[in-house]
Amino acid sequence: MKYCALGLFEKITDPISRRIIIILCLCFFSFSYCFSQTQEQQKELDNLLILNQNNTKSDSTKLIILTKVFRQYMKMRNFEKVDEYVDETAQLAQKLNLRKYSFNAYYRRGLFNHGFNKYQKAEENYFKAITEATALKNLYDVAGCYLSLGALYNEIPDYGKSLEMNQKALDLYQKYGGEGDVANCFTNISEVYQELNQQAKALEYLKKALKVYLKEGEKSRGTAVVNLNMGLAYFTASKQEQLKMEIPPNQRLNIALDYFNKSLKGGEIVEDPDIVAESIKSIGDVYAEMGDNNLALKSYQKAIQISKTADNKTNYSESLYALGDFYKKQKDYDNAVVLLSNSFKVSDENKFSENKKNSAYALSEAYEELGDFDRSLAYYKQYVEIKDQIFNEDKEKEITRQQMRIDFGIKEREYLFRQKITDGELQRQFLLAKQQQQLLILRKQELAISDRDKDLQRINYLTKKHELENARKLQKSDSVSAQLQAIISNKKISSQEQQIRFDWKVKIFLTVAITLVLLTAVIIFFNQRKTTRLNKIINKQKRELEQLSRVKDRIFSVVSHDMRTPVNSLISFIQMLEEGNIEQEKLNRYAASLKNNLTYTSTMMENLLNWAASQMQGFNPYLEELNVQDTTTEVINTLKQHALQKNITVKNNIEPNTFCRADLNMLSLVLRNLISNAIKFTPNQGTVTIDAVSVDDELHIKVSDTGVGMSPAQINHFNKPGYLGSGVSTLGTNKEKGTGLGLLLCRTFISLMDGKIAVNPDYELGSQFIISLKRNTTYN
Repeated sequence: MKYCALGLFEKITDPISRRIIIILCLCFFSFSYCFSQTQEQQKELDNLLILNQNNTKSDSTKLIILTKVFRQYMKMRNFEKVDEYVDETAQLAQKLNLRKYSFNAYYRRGLFNHGFNKYQKAEENYFKAITEATALKNLYDVAGCYLSLGALYNEIPDYGKSLEMNQKALDLYQKYGGEGDVANCFTNISEVYQELNQQAKALEYLKKALKVYLKEGEKSRGTAVVNLNMGLAYFTASKQEQLKMEIPPNQRLNIALDYFNKSLKGGEIVEDPDIVAESIKSIGDVYAEMGDNNLALKSYQKAIQISKTADNKTNYSESLYALGDFYKKQKDYDNAVVLLSNSFKVSDENKFSENKKNSAYALSEAYEELGDFDRSLAYYKQYVEIKDQIFNEDKEKEITRQQMRIDFGIKEREYLFRQKITDGELQRQFLLAKQQQQLLILRKQELAISDRDKDLQRINYLTKKHELENARKLQKSDSVSAQLQAIISNKKISSQEQQIRFDWKVKIFLTVAITLVLLTAVIIFFNQRKTTRLNKIINKQKRELEQLSRVKDRIFSVVSHDMRTPVNSLISFIQMLEEGNIEQEKLNRYAASLKNNLTYTSTMMENLLNWAASQMQGFNPYLEELNVQDTTTEVINTLKQHALQKNITVKNNIEPNTFCRADLNMLSLVLRNLISNAIKFTPNQGTVTIDAVSVDDELHIKVSDTGVGMSPAQINHFNKPGYLGSGVSTLGTNKEKGTGLGLLLCRTFISLMDGKIAVNPDYELGSQFIISLKRNTTYN
């Protein structure tokens, strides 16, 4: 008699047999589905290969077919064929000068290898894609490649390179991309700093990203993600990082809770269950640390429900572990075991190594408290195995990172990059990240050694507990003779003695290993600090030499051009006088013009000579007690005629008997340059005012005008500590010329007199220069 499958299934009453049949059916259907999918992919590939073979022309159509072929091989995970057809596509695209196809081929192969953790090949293809995009002048795609490289280096991890690539992507997106792209870069950079446990620095970039996302409103998914990350930054911040964040320790949890609630609200608005689940779990973590167990429990249960419904295995396993660990801390070990076992199972099925390790350790502790030492020991052994597996994976990543760093092409690109870097802050952050990463690696090695020692001790402890428990059960079930007890006791003593000797050897070995690691860390630290200090000195000297070279070129330009004009004018004027047939009116006009040219030339020569003298070694000021009002009056008298030509009023509001310590000639030259500049850039009928104010042990001399003022960029440039002149002269309101060296001389001479000079950025009427010099308190 024949039976259908359903009828046969109903006649099987054994539950085990029924379960086996169900499993076999599921396997059969899964295999059938996979087989049909594979057949469909192979059929599509065969059609593409035939199409490629029939198309013998080397044209854009050929490129489209080749692109589809290697993408089909990517779906089938055939690495060898992917390489073959990507190379063929790239070569043909370069030959036809259709480099968008070669860029697409290299970039997709980079993503393909990146997805399978083939970091070296992925890196190589990303850089090839950058070359193609650069040739196309498509800097937006270049930025995308740098962003992918930043993610790659963060996974290895090589945090220094990750920051470098993300910063490059950020620079390009700020020029050629949209605000959303810039915000994504800020978010990626913040993730690197969070990996380095520099939560304060991560918070800076998250605030920048949030500022961009908020322009899109609360309906932006980016706003929800950034709020979630900001909450995690506050929640996980160490005490040292909290000080950098400038938040009171008792406010950390409240601030974190506020950001998690904002993230939850944003996730609900954009209907993203993943953000909602992770936000609720994080809220539960905050409530648990606050001691509000009821709210923590409700949050964890809700997070489990949402993540399970959304089928997000990562959030689901983490939420199960969070609630299980919560029950364990509340000493509700029965519920803890159920949840932690589920978390361990989900993590094992989906290869979530970190959560699987944490679940195994928590289960070991829970079963120990329940007195089930067999399961406690079994889970602890699994915990050690998983931890060793994670440690080996980290070592493989470290080996990969080192191999990538010693690659010649990478080293050459790093060298060229460092030569081109002009942003000192980026260089400092890059070196700091590398140093931080080295310290993290050393710390991980120390912790691994320490954890191994603790694992051995705990395994020994659980083993002895297990033996004692078995001995206790054996004594309860069957009485043992005194002789047998003595034998067991002797074996235990012998085993303990052997264990003690073994532990002693392990401790000696670990002590020596830790000492070597610490010595290596100290040597690396001091070498790194020395290298950083030398790089700073070299970069500073380089900037100073470059600026001095620009000033020198400006001087040569002034001397070669501006000196020739007044000399030629003087020669022409003399020739006209020799001819003797010039009218008096023309004579007066030419004489006035010649006077102006010679006055400018005289001022220029004086500034040049003073600047040259200030650059000579041994040129030191003679500091004495000067009456500032008298000195200022003398300077104003020398410039009175210049001010009268523009009907400008020069006011000396400095009180009599106002003294300071300065060099007379230097201070006069500085005041003359500042007042002359004020007159030069003030329109007719304007006002120039000189004031002096005593502040503590300093005298502040203020030169203010009602002129055209300075742009914020010019003010910031002048107020920088390393200001060495602009190298460019600007015409005055009546087209007056200058040398471009006046402010440089002011900065140089004020510095030689141990003073300071700056532009007031808040002055709105025109410009206001403030000179700070030491004053003699005896006369005040």
